[in-house]
Amino acid sequence: MFSKIKQLMTQWGFPAFVCLVVATAVFTRNLWWLPLTDWISGTVESSRSVAEDDHASHDHDAEHDHGDGHAHDESSSLALSNQARLNIGLTSEYLQPIQLQTFQKTISIPSVIVERPGRTRIEVSTPLTGTVTHVHSVSGEAVQPGTLLFELRLTHEDLVKTQTEFVRTLGELDVEKRELNRLEGVVSSGAVARKLVLEREYAIDKLTALINAQRESLRLHGLSDEQIEQVAKTRSLLKSLQIFAPSTDSHGEEEFKLTGRKVVQVSHSEEPYSPLVIQDLHVKKGQSVQAGQSLCELVDLGQLFIEGRAFERDANAVTEAARRNWTVTALFESTDGYQEVENLPFAYIANRVDQNSRTLSFFVDLPNKIVRDEANSQGQRFLSWKYRPGQRLQLLVPIEEWKNQFVLPVDAVTQEGAESFVFQQNGEHFDRIPVHVKYKDQRSAVIENDGSLFPGDIVARRGAHQMQMALKNKSGGGVDPHAGHSH
Repeated sequence: MFSKIKQLMTQWGFPAFVCLVVATAVFTRNLWWLPLTDWISGTVESSRSVAEDDHASHDHDAEHDHGDGHAHDESSSLALSNQARLNIGLTSEYLQPIQLQTFQKTISIPSVIVERPGRTRIEVSTPLTGTVTHVHSVSGEAVQPGTLLFELRLTHEDLVKTQTEFVRTLGELDVEKRELNRLEGVVSSGAVARKLVLEREYAIDKLTALINAQRESLRLHGLSDEQIEQVAKTRSLLKSLQIFAPSTDSHGEEEFKLTGRKVVQVSHSEEPYSPLVIQDLHVKKGQSVQAGQSLCELVDLGQLFIEGRAFERDANAVTEAARRNWTVTALFESTDGYQEVENLPFAYIANRVDQNSRTLSFFVDLPNKIVRDEANSQGQRFLSWKYRPGQRLQLLVPIEEWKNQFVLPVDAVTQEGAESFVFQQNGEHFDRIPVHVKYKDQRSAVIENDGSLFPGDIVARRGAHQMQMALKNKSGGGVDPHAGHSH
């Protein structure tokens, strides 16, 4: 057959062959037309379905694939502009990776800052009667231990008499010693009896005993050993007294010095002790003062106590926390919320309950800080301390400890119905994650470590409520509370 077709093509040419093929197709169209159209339609429809599926898959991946490779549900994802983040205070400080940590459940105890008995207040008094001739400091001024405070002219009659007798006795002793030396030089020649030498020795012993008694009398009047030795050396009466600021850690006779001694001021740049503040100044220049009278009152605010007042139901919890050497947190109210001071150790717990308030007092150490330190044109120094006696606060005393917990600020969690959510950063978006809140107080929320969050996830630590409202506004209504996150 093929040979005949080839022969015809040779004789009649190619046009005749095409005409033959077309005529044959027309006469036999009932045999091949319907199967051909069905095959073409099926092929086109199949190709269209594959293209649509590929396009849908591409759009879904592009929509849900962000820079960090995490997929998210658009209905529970929120994009915030930089301005929006600043409006809710969501700075880098509040976008930090979360970690497992130990959480301490606490109770709140009303407290007040108090002075340390025997340490905070220092009374400066005069040991001798006299008249104030100089006042070198003013109320409110900060001074260092060793700073000259007052100068007094001594007018105590008994002191003047005792000093006079002491100086006279010293003179008599010198005379007796010179006479004894003279007699010992001639007694060997026999010109003077040995009896006279013995009489002089006895007289010296009596004067020495009298001088010792007079020294003790001067000590009782308030003079230091150094002052007494100065009187004995110069043979002049103590006419005036300089009184210096004492130290809270050591007390010596250097607090009272003779007039004319060199005064060494303590440098403010290298302070071995906390500066003392003159709380009350009790005397003025020209005023007469009696022995033992208070001249001023100094306060050392470098270390204070916080007195917590626990009710009877909390007394055992406080005692147990102290026994376990747990530290407490001080909570101060401020204009921008609350300020926390952590890791404060227990000092001691009182051994009796106050009969009036029925509370048990316990005390916590509070290191203080200087927030203002300035000097005026006269060189007088004035301080302002951060914490002051009488200031009220709350003490958070731990009563229970949980390990390996996610702990977030309470502003990091929002609630809708029975569901609680946090917002996890996912590239440029924040995904809302449902979580189980095990415990929540006014400061912190403890999140169950159940796989909803993992260490290293970045969670918004504030503004969760505002983000929740923005997410609802975005969806135009209620939000599916079961929207989750897939890691």
